Amino acid sequence: MPDATRRSLLLAAAAAPLAATASRARAQGAYPNKALRIIVGAPPGGLTDAYARLYAEQFTARFGQSAVVDNRPGASGIIATEAMLKAPPDGYTVLMTTTGAVWQTRVLFKKLPFDLAKDITPVTVFPSGPLVVAVHEKTGARNLNELIDYAKKNPCAGGSNAVGSFPQVFTETLNREFGCKIQSVQYKGEAPMWLDMGTGQLQVAVGSYQAFMAVRDKGVRAVAATGQYRLLKMPELPTLTEQGLKAPIARLEGGLAMTAHAAVPVEHLELLARVAVEGNDTPRAKALRESFSIPDMTKGRADALRMWREDANLWIKEVAALGVTVD
Repeated sequence: MPDATRRSLLLAAAAAPLAATASRARAQGAYPNKALRIIVGAPPGGLTDAYARLYAEQFTARFGQSAVVDNRPGASGIIATEAMLKAPPDGYTVLMTTTGAVWQTRVLFKKLPFDLAKDITPVTVFPSGPLVVAVHEKTGARNLNELIDYAKKNPCAGGSNAVGSFPQVFTETLNREFGCKIQSVQYKGEAPMWLDMGTGQLQVAVGSYQAFMAVRDKGVRAVAATGQYRLLKMPELPTLTEQGLKAPIARLEGGLAMTAHAAVPVEHLELLARVAVEGNDTPRAKALRESFSIPDMTKGRADALRMWREDANLWIKEVAALGVTVD
């Protein structure tokens, strides 16, 4: 066989696998080419669900593909997380939940059906802004110190929208630091927690500005704001730090995390994150932030990865120090 012919055959043989791969890629189409499923670890209503539905609209507007919001509340976010991890890691299923559900849950449960440190990866984190610390007016408390004094003398109930969430860590911190007697009551999301707050079944709750405003005229009073700056819509409300709380929880801020299976291709994760960043200035996104008094915008995957490296460890350390466990 002549050398030229032999070289031609070898080149053709080498090119065959590449041609087959390209053919499959054309058949599959560029990502994304089908519906996105957003599993939400909270019931409809509340900020987590609102962000998920906003993102669904942004995804559809960007790619012309539908996005389905699938609410899977309960079991401290485990149900939703497990559902996401059981789906094919192809970038068409993501999880929307609190940062607490993917950070603090690691030390709250002795056994989990997955490894949160290895099995999931962040897409982006949506900021929740300062939260409102509220009391029922029957407590008589008008600031943090009066709340502490009341809770030291009277056994009371504090609502928590998820295990290991800011509300639970806050109440457990008051119990540890000041000898308060606050029993943390777990709810499947923020909405039912505030309903019980409005009827007086709870004495303390921490949650979003919008949810608080829905029950403000039902005997619920704001006594502090969380985080490092005051609420834009309640500038008169001092923060926990301004009122003298020195515990780390006074400064820590979480958010609403969109995550995916760790095996999802990085380029898919980056593309999904860009959708959220590009949608920051849309009228719907601005309206959502205005409604919940959130001054910040999502910064994309790079910032989410930073939070996973830095902030997650602070939260995990704080929850571990409280000695709070679920199982």
